[in-house]
Amino acid sequence: MAGLYIHIPFCASRCIYCGFYSTTNVGLQDKYVNSICQEMTIRPERPNISTIYFGGGTPSQLSYKNFVKLFDHIFRTYTVDTNAEITVECNPDDINEQTFNHLPVNRVSMGAQSFSDVRLRFLCRRHTATEVEQAVTHLRQQGINNISIDLMFGFPDETMTDWEQDLRRALKLDVEHISAYGLMYEEGTPLYKLWQANKVKEIDENLSLAMYDKLVRALTSAGYEHYEISNFAKLGFRSKHNSAYWHGIPYIGIGAAAHSYDQSTRSWNVSDIRRYIDSIEKGILPMEIERLDEETKYNDLVTTALRTREGINLDALAPRYKNYLLEAGKDYISRGLLVLEDNSLHLSMAGINISNTIMSDLMWV
Repeated sequence: MAGLYIHIPFCASRCIYCGFYSTTNVGLQDKYVNSICQEMTIRPERPNISTIYFGGGTPSQLSYKNFVKLFDHIFRTYTVDTNAEITVECNPDDINEQTFNHLPVNRVSMGAQSFSDVRLRFLCRRHTATEVEQAVTHLRQQGINNISIDLMFGFPDETMTDWEQDLRRALKLDVEHISAYGLMYEEGTPLYKLWQANKVKEIDENLSLAMYDKLVRALTSAGYEHYEISNFAKLGFRSKHNSAYWHGIPYIGIGAAAHSYDQSTRSWNVSDIRRYIDSIEKGILPMEIERLDEETKYNDLVTTALRTREGINLDALAPRYKNYLLEAGKDYISRGLLVLEDNSLHLSMAGINISNTIMSDLMWV
């Protein structure tokens, strides 16, 4: 089985955090969807599909007609498992009483981000906190019983009390899955430029760590499983698609800037939408391919599997990499930052706080 990832790089508004731009060009959307269908046709892979994920930008900006076209083409092109997890990323304000009627979507991931309208305006998000709650109600009415929301913490001037209020409102929604991330100042985004101009200030690191600790304690106390550094799920509701990424299961990425992985190679399409469309219309796959050597596969494993609750299965490693990993990690193990049990290596709660440093030190060099 493999996963299918459909990249839809359209946003309803320019986001201060990610930097995506909006499109109101209906003709461009139609041409892009036609190109996605054509890419599926001309690609040689025909695996059985166990997960389908519409992500990147705001897929909920697609018209109903284009959703129908894409699903029709997916089910004609691939053999899709009858129990496949089919996820669409959405803005809360794009969801109404009929958004997914007669579509095979069974999981929705919403970018709630915050329940503070002030912080939502800071992110230039169109939706309000109330619309998040309304969206959950609409989805339940349409039979969507697997809902995930994204939260963000570490806003400039955000207090622990602010964060606790967000967590309470999130838990009140009783959704099946919650992802939470600290606000990042990534180079090239509008937020990074504001930070460079001293117009915003990063939150204190100790407060950010305390917010993460509060997140973990609040969600696990409410019955959520902390199964990946930033992800929490009720029993049976882990994200199957994202879990496949973390555990090295192959996936096909369709669309501009989409990435694919087949355990031997990693490939990615050109990111510019118009270049992507032009290439596909000529029958050319606009992709670059990287062949993965054993050292690269090991490093990929460190940066993906170590994020998960199960960690790295040592039995899956060749002896040279297993020995290297245990030698590189022995100091962290002795300090209780890495835990070695049941022939697996995983981060402790304290280790999660410095996970980037630990992963870097475990890399093959």
